[in-house]
Amino acid sequence: MDHHAIHHAGMDMDHGHGGMDMGEQCNMNMLFTWSSKDLCIIFRQWRVNGPFSLLVSLVVIVLLTAGYEGVRHFTRRYEVSHAQRLNAFSTPAVGDNEIVDEAAPADVPSSHASHSCDESSPLLVGRDNRRAVEHRGKLIMAALYAVQIFYSFFIMLLFMTYNGLVMFAVAVGAFVGYLVFGENLSASKTVACH
Repeated sequence: MDHHAIHHAGMDMDHGHGGMDMGEQCNMNMLFTWSSKDLCIIFRQWRVNGPFSLLVSLVVIVLLTAGYEGVRHFTRRYEVSHAQRLNAFSTPAVGDNEIVDEAAPADVPSSHASHSCDESSPLLVGRDNRRAVEHRGKLIMAALYAVQIFYSFFIMLLFMTYNGLVMFAVAVGAFVGYLVFGENLSASKTVACH
């Protein structure tokens, strides 16, 4: 077998099927471009085939990016409600104060005196409940944080298509997300992936 035949056979193996349609390729740019020709967005299946698929893709990107702001908004609201639930354990409930009435006679039953620290004390039950709420809240906040990290890297991959239209759609999505979900928040961002 000559060198040309070996090279040709190697190329057939690299590309799989010899009759592959060249229109099925994804254009991977490492430089900024406005072209949508052979544009694949993150996945080979998310392909721009014409003006309609480009428009639909850009709208989906705007909604995805706005959705990220929605996840951040939900996370902030959950953190506030979780802190309120934990603070409720710190404040004594009505009738649970431990102040002993000094005017009460000495022969008053012990149920009116201050709570003793035995195993059936509601204070211990409350402390255990607080730990459970605290643990569950921490797990939920960790899951929400993981979702935010995944989501932000996904948006970064959108931006890394180096396509100006896709980049613009990401910025519009952030704008829309801030308008919808950014109630009373500073518009400045810290240095982060997104």
